[in-house]
This record gives sequence, structure tokens and C-alpha cells, in this order.
Amino acid sequence: MRVLFRTNAIDDRVRRILVENLYTKPGALFLGAANGIIAALIAASYSDVPLLRNTAILLSVIGMGRVIMALALPRLVKRDTAWLETAYQIGAFSFCLVVGVLGGMTVMYQLPGAAQMLIICYAIGYGSGMSSRNAGRPSIAIGGMVLTFAPICYALLQQPSLAHRALAVAIIIAFLGMMTIATQIFRTLRDSVAAAETSARLAEKMQVLARSDVVTGLLNRAGLNHFLVEHLARWRNSSSIALFWFDLDKFKEVNDALGHQTGDKVLCEVAQRLRSQAKLDAVIGRFGGDEFILACDVRDRREAETIALSLLGEVSRPLRIDENRLEVACSMGIALYPDDGTDIETMMQGADLALYHAKVNGRNQASFFDPSMTRDLVRRREIEAELRLAVQRDELSIFFQPIVDLKSGKIRAFEALVRWFHPEKGELRPDEFIPVAEETGAIITLGNWITAQAARAAAQWPDDVTVAVNLSPLQIKAPGAALGILNALREARLPPHRLELEITETVLLDHSKQTEDFMAELSAAGVRFALDDFGTGYSSLSYINKYPFGKIKVDRSFVSGVNAGKKSEAIIRAVSEMALTLDMQIVAEGLETIEQVDAVRKAGCTLGQGYYFSRAVPDYLAGMLLAQEREKLNPMQAIG
Repeated sequence: MRVLFRTNAIDDRVRRILVENLYTKPGALFLGAANGIIAALIAASYSDVPLLRNTAILLSVIGMGRVIMALALPRLVKRDTAWLETAYQIGAFSFCLVVGVLGGMTVMYQLPGAAQMLIICYAIGYGSGMSSRNAGRPSIAIGGMVLTFAPICYALLQQPSLAHRALAVAIIIAFLGMMTIATQIFRTLRDSVAAAETSARLAEKMQVLARSDVVTGLLNRAGLNHFLVEHLARWRNSSSIALFWFDLDKFKEVNDALGHQTGDKVLCEVAQRLRSQAKLDAVIGRFGGDEFILACDVRDRREAETIALSLLGEVSRPLRIDENRLEVACSMGIALYPDDGTDIETMMQGADLALYHAKVNGRNQASFFDPSMTRDLVRRREIEAELRLAVQRDELSIFFQPIVDLKSGKIRAFEALVRWFHPEKGELRPDEFIPVAEETGAIITLGNWITAQAARAAAQWPDDVTVAVNLSPLQIKAPGAALGILNALREARLPPHRLELEITETVLLDHSKQTEDFMAELSAAGVRFALDDFGTGYSSLSYINKYPFGKIKVDRSFVSGVNAGKKSEAIIRAVSEMALTLDMQIVAEGLETIEQVDAVRKAGCTLGQGYYFSRAVPDYLAGMLLAQEREKLNPMQAIG
């Protein structure tokens, strides 16, 4: 009985599946009804009792009505489950009751034995079939059997014949067995359907998890590809699709300094900011590491640019993680569909190239894809592959540009500049291969080689002439960087005070203790430091106060740039006065005319460098320049 009335044991979806199963295979329902109608009409033909004939006709009407209802199922599926179940119950119970009453009447009116056997056999067979076919709703199966068997058993028990009474008992025993079968089938069917539903939900959940990033909750790479393909399939000709590829600048330093837990929190915050700024139809995902991708419909390139600036501004806002105030900027590459590609793979390649271009051009900016980027990338890849072999093939050379005392005209130092003479491509400019070397990490090996070669050349010069070498941020952060420079000086037998390392402000932006220790160790050994490209950064004065710089190199834009003029002269004069107070030297770069030389000398610069004095020359010509200078300054000694 608990199974009979247990309607809440399965959820609504499972119940609906079981109820709809009642309406399946209307052909079987038709055969059952037709068989019953034929049996009823034949039995009624053996009697002149109007009630019996009317009962047979009623059975025929109910049977045909149930068949029609089953055929109308496609129009009934929109009904709720309770309505479908109630409608089926009314039809089934009516048919069963009429079959049972008809069977009882054949006994009570003592129709011929063949007629009684026809109706009773049909009733027992119908009840047996009902116990299995309607087991999906045991209340219907058991209720139908009760309505079918009860009138027949009652009529049989009223008869004096032992055979009639024995048949009634047999029907009751069969009913109990069929009820057990019905409930067992129901449990099995219910559990199977429920298990299938559970498996489907788990499969759906697993699919969601397989397409989700565990850290941010955004789509992962697989999810991105799936939903981008779907988004592309919904594309409308009246719009474009913009694909934004983000890369967080210097995120590795956050992980290294504060730990991966803090790094994960940064990623979650970035993900939340992307969600807050994205359009409702946008697809957002974490591509891996510190890279994110966002795709959405846009009207045109201008709208894509507006969205890019909004996203850049939101992501680059300072954030606070565990009492730490962090500034994590980002670079972005953008590709448009269908302008930059007709499939997802091509679009992603374009956005990736644009991102690469944005990072090469200084980071913290957005860049749209352009076909020329593909050619640039091919050239960069060629340079990257050949640069590693250039040192072994003796294709690289060190040239030296003199730094001159503006008062006496004497050469005080040379800046070491690398040159690459490729056997097929000819001379490659430093701005072509130095950025590639920095991106690939080859700058460490290249920088150490430049320092060693410069030190060997400087060891042949007079003791009062120094050599200046530019340092890359990667060189400074490389393990054992200071020791490597000291070893190069030792092997070249060049006193440390004759080496001057030029560092740009970008090296100092992250306020790294590693940089402080590097400069402190070399400064203690006697190596000198110069602040290069002064005036192009943001915090130059604080750097001068914090680090052991003995020289400042004023950027060439103040001397020969488009903005050179009275304002730049005033700036140089102010810097020169400050340097005089701090006992520092000031080098003016980019001097090309005598007017520029006079201007920077009057402004207070002590040293000058530029084409006016000399271009960069090989080491042997640098030696000749020094020899000629010494000969002019001391001709008698030269004669002697």
C-alpha cells in the first residue's frame, strides 16, 4: 500500500516519463480494447437481458474512447503530468469496472459456460497484462485489477458450486501475485529512470566542470572553443565579432613575490572585472596562466576600440589583495570577424599576434591585428633562430662611440654598442634584434658576451678612459649576474672603476630588492653606474636618491628631438645644477651640430655624445681615435 500511494518518491520529471509511458504504443491498447469489445458483444448475444447488452455497448464506447485518447497524445504532452495521469486513470478504471461488472453479470445471469469462460478469461488476462503494462503507475495497475476482479469474485462466491468458489479464490491469489509483480516492476522502472536522470545530471555537471576554469569560474580553453564556435554560428551579417585577448603584465612577479594563493585571488578579481564590463552576450574565458579571452558582437571597429579602452581601464585599476595594494596592468590584442578571419582559429591567431605586438611596443596597451604583423612575426622568428648562432659564427661585433668632455674636447669614455653583420641579410639594426633577444632570454648570454668583449677592448686603452655597457633587466635578474660581470673584468684585467653600467628607468620600476643587491655588490667593488635616458620615465629623482648613480645621461629627445627648445634647455639646466650639487656628471646624448653642443655646454652638461663627435666605430678605430687625441695633446711626447 505504501508503494501504491507513494507519489513523491520520484521527482516530477521521472513521474512524467512514467505517465507518458502509459500512453505509448496505442496499437497494443487498441488490440486489448478490441478483444474486450468482441468478447463482450459475443457474451451479450447469449442473453436477452437488456442490462447485459447495454453494459457490453458501454464497454465498447469506453474502449474506443481510450484508443482515441492515446492517439491524441502528441497534442496532450503539453498538459501537466497530473492531468495526464488523471485522464488515464478515469479511462482505465472505467474500462476495468465495466469488464468486471460484465464478467460478474455473466455469472449471476448464468449464461452458458462458454460465454462465462470467455468473459472471465478475458478479465483475468486483461488484469494480468495491466499489472505489467501500467506498472509505471502502480496505483492504476492495482486499482484496475481490483475493479476488474472484485465484481467477478463476488459473483462467483455467491454461487453454490464449489468450483465457482474455488475459481474466486484462485483469482484472489492471482491478484495478490500480480500486485507483487506490478510493485516490483514499478520499483525497478522507477529506480532505472531515476538513475538515468541522475546520470544525465552528473554528465551535464561534468561537462560544465570540464569546460570551466577551477580558479576563476570562467570558461577554460575547451569551453572557450566550444562557445566561440556557437557564438560564431549565431553571427548576424549586420554586426562583427570582436575577440579581445588579454595578458597580465608582470603577473609572474606577483606569484613569485606574494605566492600563488595571492596570484589566484588576482586572477579572480580580474575575472570579476571582466564580467562587470562585458556585454550580456559576451563569451569570457581564461585561456591559461594569466591570459584571458573575451568575445562579443560589435557594430564596428570604433565600438571595439571603445570596449577595449573600457576593459583596459577596468583591469588596470589598482586592486587590494590581503592588505597588499597591487597594480597589475595588462596588454591586449584584438581581432575582428570577418575582417581578420573567417573562423575561430584564424581570429585567435590574429588576436595573439596583435597581443604580441602590444607587448613588444611597451605593454599596457591595446593593439588591433594588422596583416603586416604576420610578416613581422616571421622575421622575428628568423632572427630568434639565427641570433643564438650569431656569436658562434662571429657575426656580432662591438662598436664604440666616444663620450667627450665638452670643456676640453677629450674622450673620457666609450659606449659599447653591439652590431650584427648577417652574411645574407646584411647589417641588422639593434632595434631589430635586441627586443627579440630580450623576449627569448638570449639577452643574458648576449649581454655577458658584450660586457666581456668591451672589457677586453677597454683594457688596451689609457687608464683614464672608461667603457660604458648597457644592461637589460633580464641580465640583472639572472642568477649570479654580479659575479659574472666581476669575472669578466678579472679575465680582461680591467679595474672595476673603469666599467660603467648604464641602466634605464624601466629596470627600476618594480623596486626589486634583487636590483638593489646587484647594484650594491658591484658598486662596492668599484663599478660605476649611469642612469640612461633620463627624463623619459616617471620617478627619476627618487632613483637618483636611492641608487648609487654617478652619471646621468639626458635623453636625446631634449637635445635633437621635435620638442627640443627653450623648455628642454631649461630642464637640462635644472638637471645640471642638481648634478653639480650632487657631484654627478651630465651626459647629453644625440649631439649632431655645433649649435647643439654650445647649447648643452651653456646649460651645464659636462659630457657629450653624438654624431658631431663620432659615430660608433670598431675597437681598432677607437684605439686610433685615442692615439690621435694623445698625439695632438702632447706632440712633443709623440715625437720623442
